[in-house]
Amino acid sequence: MSSAEGSILSLKSLLDELTSLTGKDAKVAEKIEKCQKLVKGLETTETGILTKFRLDGQIALVTGGGQGIGRGFAHGLGEAGCKVAVADLEISRAETVVSELKAKGIEAIAIKVDVSKKEDTKAMVQKVLDTWGDLHIACNNAGIVYHSDSEDTSETEWSRTMGVNLDGVFYCCQAEAKHMLTKGHGKIINTASMSGRIVNHPQKQVAYNVSKAGVVHMTRTLGAEWATRGVRVNSISPGYIDTPLNQTAALEALKKQWIADTPMGRLGLVEDLVGAVIYLASPVSDYMTGNDVVIDGGFTCW
Repeated sequence: MSSAEGSILSLKSLLDELTSLTGKDAKVAEKIEKCQKLVKGLETTETGILTKFRLDGQIALVTGGGQGIGRGFAHGLGEAGCKVAVADLEISRAETVVSELKAKGIEAIAIKVDVSKKEDTKAMVQKVLDTWGDLHIACNNAGIVYHSDSEDTSETEWSRTMGVNLDGVFYCCQAEAKHMLTKGHGKIINTASMSGRIVNHPQKQVAYNVSKAGVVHMTRTLGAEWATRGVRVNSISPGYIDTPLNQTAALEALKKQWIADTPMGRLGLVEDLVGAVIYLASPVSDYMTGNDVVIDGGFTCW
């Protein structure tokens, strides 16, 4: 029982006692009735379904948190009650987001990390533990994409994509879980993509598609393996999202095609993804693991 629930029960008990003592005094009875209604409202607010989405006092880590989707996740988790570690390859981007969070009264730190390097991910998690002593929620969101015809995809492009998008997610999961498994509880949320399920067009991006398919299946594997040990692992697969990286003149023609191919007729917003992260991070999703949540405006329906 939470402290709020305990306080509400105490108030209800006290009001019941006062009711029995006041007899038929109409004025006192009226005031007690008003108090009972207030307690009823508190009971609904403090113990209802919406409170189960709150993350007060929890500690969250977001990689790729310096911009776009990761920035949105950091803000959403902070607003839900978390302390937030914003990790990014570019420390200046992470620091900017930390400043935004602190302006909202959210406790936050910035961490520089190259997720393709295992030692970096271990140091990142250790920094969170050194700062706050715990880690409850991890969003492994860092990712990159290149466009090239498959026959011309270079070794560098392939290796870098896999290093960040696939190896990096695994290294993060591994470092995060080593702490979470000792406690018997934790939520890991990986950013995959609808590209792990479909072949994007008209752009060519074989390395990205393969890496994201790997993230989806990695999530299933880890979710199953750690299920009995309290660590939940799920992923989110966004469709085309209108982030700053997609807001360039060079992509305007592609964006028109993406919109035309999306049943909802628009690109997604970062805000369209944040609710899913809060759900997966909260106790409401405790019976869910190894799953991939597709949020794509219906793109994969066709």
